[in-house]
Amino acid sequence: MSRIRVEGLTKRFGKVTAVDRVSLDIGHGDFLVLLGPSGCGKSTLLRMIAGLIEPSEGRVLLDERDVTFAPPRERDMAMVFQSYALYPHLTVERNIGFPLRSRRRPRAEIREKVREVAELLDLAELLGRRPRALSGGQRQRVAVGRALVRDPGAFLMDEPLSNLDAKLRTATRGQLRALHQRLGATIVYVTHDQVEAMTMATRVALLNGGRLEQIGPPTEIYDEPASTFVAGFLGSPPMNLLPARVESHSGRVRVLAPGVEVPLWTAGDFPARDIVVGVRPEHLVGVALTSQAPMFRGQVTAVENLGSEEVAQCAVGDAVLMARGPRPIGLRPGEPVAFDTSANHVHLFDRASGHRLLWQPPDDTAARSTPPSPTSGIPVIPRSPVDVGAPTT
Repeated sequence: MSRIRVEGLTKRFGKVTAVDRVSLDIGHGDFLVLLGPSGCGKSTLLRMIAGLIEPSEGRVLLDERDVTFAPPRERDMAMVFQSYALYPHLTVERNIGFPLRSRRRPRAEIREKVREVAELLDLAELLGRRPRALSGGQRQRVAVGRALVRDPGAFLMDEPLSNLDAKLRTATRGQLRALHQRLGATIVYVTHDQVEAMTMATRVALLNGGRLEQIGPPTEIYDEPASTFVAGFLGSPPMNLLPARVESHSGRVRVLAPGVEVPLWTAGDFPARDIVVGVRPEHLVGVALTSQAPMFRGQVTAVENLGSEEVAQCAVGDAVLMARGPRPIGLRPGEPVAFDTSANHVHLFDRASGHRLLWQPPDDTAARSTPPSPTSGIPVIPRSPVDVGAPTT
């Protein structure tokens, strides 16, 4: 296992900055997923860690050794590519053993290591086959085995499951997760698929436009998004984000917008500000239209059947609100609708910057479910929202 530290890593291609001052600390045995949309710089970042691309600025340290400009062969890292890159004329056995043969290891050692890896990856019965006789999932396991046989300090994986169909992706995700738990290996994994990130990672680093938006455990990223970008990227459907205004109204601080009135805490005069209010679709609960002061009022415009669940699309003022629940959700297009939610599930973001606003009401009013962890460096200000920005490390 290896510890990898990235300090202010930047890569420019002409006038285009693909990776912009990214810093990461990837601990021994960590499974870090670099997540983000296409073109956000995650593959470029991974290739700089691997030594395949030279950075414009910053450093890469492996177990406190500066390897920023060291060639890939000196970094004790194994790369697994999206395309598998297997040799078509070689058997599975020789494909797996190729890294050891290139290092001129003894034949007996190569046979033993290949056998161990093949048993670990359930490939022992396939050692005599060539890649063309394998399924996509089997080819991917051979590619992993070729990296594993070297016993590297860290594995770097660049969207290794993107060529597989949905059923194979699910099965291979489970195999990679079990392999990580069994070996305790350090893995840096690139994907644009949030399901892969949420199910496999010990930590997720979410990138946007070459910059690090947020890093943390998957549940923390999902439950406490640092920006509207993070909130809108994670989730299916993603978090509802509605433009609104927070101000004092009838002796209470409230979030107000057409069709929206969300009470926060009791207070005197409070300086009004433009915000974005967020709530996840699964946290909305339908209430009777006659109920007193529902938080959201609108009209159902469409209902999508997802099998075990349904998603209702609703017009709330000029905004769109999505509500998700078990099928049947009990709503039909054209109906008026009202929703409430726990204040624990209400998220506030600054309208201009998109940064999360953290607030902690007094004990007699509803509050955020949990304050951020002490290591996050984000303050919690009682009875007042604060623009904390997105963490950069």
